[in-house]
Amino acid sequence: MLRLTWVQPEDLVGHELRQAALDGRDASAVAARWEAAGGHPAPDRAGASARPAPRHLRLLATELLDDLVALADPTAAAEPTDLDRIRALCPDWPAPATAASASVSPARLEAAWLGRAAGCLLGKPVEKLPLAGIRALARATGNWPPARYFTARGVPGELLAAHPWNRRSAPTSLAENIDGMPEDDDLNYPLLNLLLLQRHGRGFTTADVARVWLDELPVGRTFTAERVACRNLLSGLEPPLTARHRNPFREWIGALIRADVHGWTNPGDPAAAAAQAHRDATLTHTGSGVHAAMFAAAVIAAAAGGAHDVHACLRTGLAVVPPGSRLAAAVRHAVRLAATHTDFDTVVDALHARHSPAHHWVHAVPNTALIAAALTHADGDFTGSVSRVVSGGWDTDSNGATVGSVAGLLAGSPAALPEHWTGPLKNRLATSVGDFDGTGFDTLAHLTHREATRPCPSPT
Repeated sequence: MLRLTWVQPEDLVGHELRQAALDGRDASAVAARWEAAGGHPAPDRAGASARPAPRHLRLLATELLDDLVALADPTAAAEPTDLDRIRALCPDWPAPATAASASVSPARLEAAWLGRAAGCLLGKPVEKLPLAGIRALARATGNWPPARYFTARGVPGELLAAHPWNRRSAPTSLAENIDGMPEDDDLNYPLLNLLLLQRHGRGFTTADVARVWLDELPVGRTFTAERVACRNLLSGLEPPLTARHRNPFREWIGALIRADVHGWTNPGDPAAAAAQAHRDATLTHTGSGVHAAMFAAAVIAAAAGGAHDVHACLRTGLAVVPPGSRLAAAVRHAVRLAATHTDFDTVVDALHARHSPAHHWVHAVPNTALIAAALTHADGDFTGSVSRVVSGGWDTDSNGATVGSVAGLLAGSPAALPEHWTGPLKNRLATSVGDFDGTGFDTLAHLTHREATRPCPSPT
């Protein structure tokens, strides 16, 4: 039986009810109808429940999804998705870049690509595992906090039985198995955005993003909001409706993991990077999902422009997020925690106590908070940053990728990154996107540099 993940209506209702609780919509009547009909909560970690729902329950699910998204949203004023409204709420919105703005070197971009890959690879085998499992597996091999890639060598069998590695990733991402960078959506999306800029330039539209996806992105390599948006496109819907129609994942982390190229190609211009990330994000996301992408793009643009102070980069990221939003509050709280406690495990425990009860482990709010906490606590050091963020659980590979990108930029060159992280990558990544399979990170850096230095036809 084929159970396509992330699109079954009977599974989406539970996720939409959870999202309604986060943004304050009163969904009690809908929840009561769903429960009375025999509907189930959303799967905790899987993308689909084990069995399809009866026809009457599936029909009810589609009706309730539309009812839920139509409910009044009390957070809309403080957490807009429209770019002009976001700007109006941000008193410290960065000034546009001038002709004297910083540039970025191919070497710095190569360090960013390598850092993104290494951070992603560190997090891959423990993705979806609970925090206790990640800690136990790393401690069993003397690798806590994880300062090198995870290994199964020396891990007791009973521990592996209790906390099995991610089944899709372990064959390619445990230390003893690594042979270049394996395929991952956290690397596929930067490649897609590189294609986007090559074809449409930095003045691209959201519709251009959709066109590139339809041409180049295998739908089986998409998840959560991205898979729903592809379904919506194929149903004839256009952006921005693609982000809202029966899409309970619209505030999850997917847009954030697509933000790097927008920061890399706007060095020293966080406002342009955030606007570029916004046009990308609104194909699939709204609210916090869009704000997280803009935050990441602005942080990365600041670091790409030659900034060496990670704390200043994070403040720049917050300047493009509505200050009264849930995301801004979560990041500020995480930064305070990281600045207060010397033990990062204490920081992580506090973040989980605050966010885990209400949020899915892929939601943008807790993951962005963890990213900010890790970079703050490690002061931007590469190993310290990727180690801390992966040690925090939740979306380990995506968070490792974003933090690795920022810390790689801060390091400034491939030679500044420890060889035990970059050596196993063998300057080669696997992908199903375009003609990039087997491409080296040095080549990707030069292609990205070309886009960063290509004149933009229109201001953003």
